[in-house]
Amino acid sequence: MRGDVVSFGLNEVALSLPTAQLAGVAAPRARQGWPAHAGPRSFSSSPAEAPIIPTTRVSDTRHFFTVDVEEYFQVNAFEPVVSRDDWSRMPRRLDRTMPTLLDMLSRHGMHGTFFTLGWIAEHSPHIVRQIVDAGHEIASHGYWHKRVVTLTPAQFRDDLRMSKTALEQVSGRSVIGYRAPSFSIVPGYEWAYDVLAEEGFLYDSSAFPIRRPGYGSPSAPRVPHVLERGGRRLAEFPLATTSMFGMAIPAAGGGYLRQFPFSWIRRAFAQAGARGTPATFYIHPWELDPDQPRMPVSWLTNLRHYRGLERTTVLIERLLSEFSFGTIASALDGVLGTSAPEAPLAHTR
Repeated sequence: MRGDVVSFGLNEVALSLPTAQLAGVAAPRARQGWPAHAGPRSFSSSPAEAPIIPTTRVSDTRHFFTVDVEEYFQVNAFEPVVSRDDWSRMPRRLDRTMPTLLDMLSRHGMHGTFFTLGWIAEHSPHIVRQIVDAGHEIASHGYWHKRVVTLTPAQFRDDLRMSKTALEQVSGRSVIGYRAPSFSIVPGYEWAYDVLAEEGFLYDSSAFPIRRPGYGSPSAPRVPHVLERGGRRLAEFPLATTSMFGMAIPAAGGGYLRQFPFSWIRRAFAQAGARGTPATFYIHPWELDPDQPRMPVSWLTNLRHYRGLERTTVLIERLLSEFSFGTIASALDGVLGTSAPEAPLAHTR
């Protein structure tokens, strides 16, 4: 193959082959399972193996379990049919799904990072408290769930500040991580990293090293790395991918967990574990809710959003039984050389 990015469609999702890793990426230090030589590497291109449920963990590597905390009606694909002005009048369902998710993690003795909307903190503060009380990390998913590509730098900063303030007031914890709605920090919008660093964030988890309509950074490194931005440093934790037949395939969870064979997801985390570098998984609480109200959307959006919801819980249980997971903050020192704040904020919840 040539050095260009090759893309193709699979269930209307475009996949890609990044042709070169970015140079000059800082390698994580040997800490909490991170080898000193960790850095961008090439992936195997052998075919995916058949699904296997092992009796022991696939590897000792602790990966990152992340959750994008939003209501089912706040999905970006529903913007044409659900106005943000109507959010407060919509029936909420996080009370149905969050206990299930927290219980699964508790039974497996694992913790995760919950990228939460500021809107959720203000309108359903008990959800944030449940997450914190269970020992998980709270991070920002913005306030209004607006894609970065629709915002000016000033608008992005305002949304970021609103979310950080709301989350910290309710959780009593410092918010140091961010994930853009729909992974929307894409090439051409790198200024968002500057704003994040200026606002006191220590890491981002928005880079998806694939090519897909709407998002994707196909040239981004596939492993945690450091971004040097005007004298400031920001750690980046990209979403998991795997390689088959020379193609980079998204395998981080979410819709890919429901749409693709589980063996592809398992392969991504097994490959990362074999290298000793953590991979990032993500899920939305609404993906555990097959009984959620249906929206009047196109057949393609319907397929992407609703297909496989009844299998999500079983698939997550399987993933948790095969791999170890933790928070992103727990590995921050190994990447950035800066530990996450441990003490609660002075104000009370």
